[in-house]
Amino acid sequence: MSRTSPLLEVKGLSCGYLGEPVCGTVTFTLHPGEVLGVVGLNGTGKSTVLRTIAGRQDPLDGTVRFKGAERVEASAAWRRAVAAVFDDDTWFPGLTAKEHLELVAAGHSMPSPVEVVERELDFFGLTHRAHAYPEALSSGQRRRLLLAAAFLRPSELVMLDEPEQRLDPVMTVDLGQRLSQHVQSGAAAVVVTHDPDLLIQVTDRCLVIDDDVRTAPAAEAAALIRGQGR
Repeated sequence: MSRTSPLLEVKGLSCGYLGEPVCGTVTFTLHPGEVLGVVGLNGTGKSTVLRTIAGRQDPLDGTVRFKGAERVEASAAWRRAVAAVFDDDTWFPGLTAKEHLELVAAGHSMPSPVEVVERELDFFGLTHRAHAYPEALSSGQRRRLLLAAAFLRPSELVMLDEPEQRLDPVMTVDLGQRLSQHVQSGAAAVVVTHDPDLLIQVTDRCLVIDDDVRTAPAAEAAALIRGQGR
């Protein structure tokens, strides 16, 4: 795909429940090598927008196109290409942390799966908990397991819903660096976040979601988040 060809095109997307939109309509294009931030106050619909783009709930109106095709038409390609982490993602209770990652590696026919799994366990600080089951992990460790699974697999588009939740500041910075490296290799990402530093670290521009939706530079969006925290 050329740099001028969008990876993701969202046009006139209305998101909500029972026919009622939670925010204004969303329109943007995303190219390989770009990261789009999504910011706004709690309850403004950020996660709902991301879930709708990801296909986890139906839109009220509008379109999502992936590599030029309607997302519904491109569903198989979409599943292969998109790695996503949401707060309500679940685990297999009978699999250890390591077995979760081995399952992902096998599902995507990863070369050198043993090395790949060990690398992700190490990066996300889970090596000492590799043989623990999800119920025995802390909430932060379970969050890191979901992130490890997302970054282990090949992907062209990464979608993260407040990935900084339950991560310590050092891990959040490391995650930002990892995401930036992945995007520099030709992927793209959409990241919902309340962390202004992560926003500055990884995003090119942001959707600011309220009753209306507008696009803003990352620095402006980060300043907005800091202002909301006062």
